[in-house]
Amino acid sequence: MHTLLNISPLPFNEIPLIIAGPCSAESHEQTLKTALGLNTNGIKLYRAGLWKPRTLPDSFEGIGKIGLEWLNEVKKKTGMLVATEVATREHVELCLDKGIDVIWIGARTTTNPFAVQEIADALSGHNDVIVFVKNPVNPDIELWIGALQRINNAGITMLGAIHRGFDTGGTHIYRNMPEWHVAIELRRRIPELPILCDPSHMGGKRELIPTLSQQALDMGFDGLFIESHCNPDKALSDSEQQITPSELNSLINSLVIRRQSEPNELLNAMRSQIDECDNSLIEILNKRMTISREIGKYKKDHDMQVVQTSRFDEILKQRINQAQEMGMNGDFMKKVMTAIHQESVRQQIEILNNNNKS
Repeated sequence: MHTLLNISPLPFNEIPLIIAGPCSAESHEQTLKTALGLNTNGIKLYRAGLWKPRTLPDSFEGIGKIGLEWLNEVKKKTGMLVATEVATREHVELCLDKGIDVIWIGARTTTNPFAVQEIADALSGHNDVIVFVKNPVNPDIELWIGALQRINNAGITMLGAIHRGFDTGGTHIYRNMPEWHVAIELRRRIPELPILCDPSHMGGKRELIPTLSQQALDMGFDGLFIESHCNPDKALSDSEQQITPSELNSLINSLVIRRQSEPNELLNAMRSQIDECDNSLIEILNKRMTISREIGKYKKDHDMQVVQTSRFDEILKQRINQAQEMGMNGDFMKKVMTAIHQESVRQQIEILNNNNKS
């Protein structure tokens, strides 16, 4: 069981908290123009990448430390707080020297504990800095929590997380699959930790940003981390997932902010019904596993393989069709039936192994 982090409240009153700005600071003009557009719309935290971890070496890898001067100019002209991504000790030291207010650790860096520890060591003694940690590239919550703990152990208490989705392989509508349950589990384990959603990297396309933003707020995320550029189509990085300051303003005005309140008598009654359904589900699953164990014994006695692929394929298709006819999602039912099948196989193999030992 992980110990709770030592978290201090972030010094922001905005609900939801919006951090916005270009994927990359590309020029002095573009950095200032975007910032002024966002500031006009009431954005108080400005983000811009200076060092960009690109896959290919000939890609635009950021403007580098000269961009720190541009961010400081943004602070002076607008009063906005400024944020940028760090990946090395040198990045941290440069940011601290130039008075950057907020830093974040990107997904690729979070994946590497050595890199995170280097950043944590560089941050030690600077507890006035706000640090956000993006989820690792792969859906590994322990890696995410471990990175947060390393930063927290360095004395950083103004700490938050950014959920930007996960690379799960294959072709999908999203650039990074949301896998919302991972962020929900992070909230369950560390309820005091602020969690923002990055719909830009999650969707990978600007048209997906509004839906993902609303979904995140509906699930109780504390804010949004959005890429905004004064001329997105001309951006040197991630052009397809950036929106203009005016488009961001329209998006923010369209969001529905749902209030959080104590459950009333009606809600408690419906939750009691859910509890009854869950109890029934557990009883039915236990009954199903009892039958699976009997089948395991039969297979053992008749020298049959445990896994019967054709049988499972037949069941899977039938249950998915049944679920869809009842208005449920087919992918959801596939996950449910796959998990049940895996547990059935585990129990049958356990019976086979126990019998072999005896």
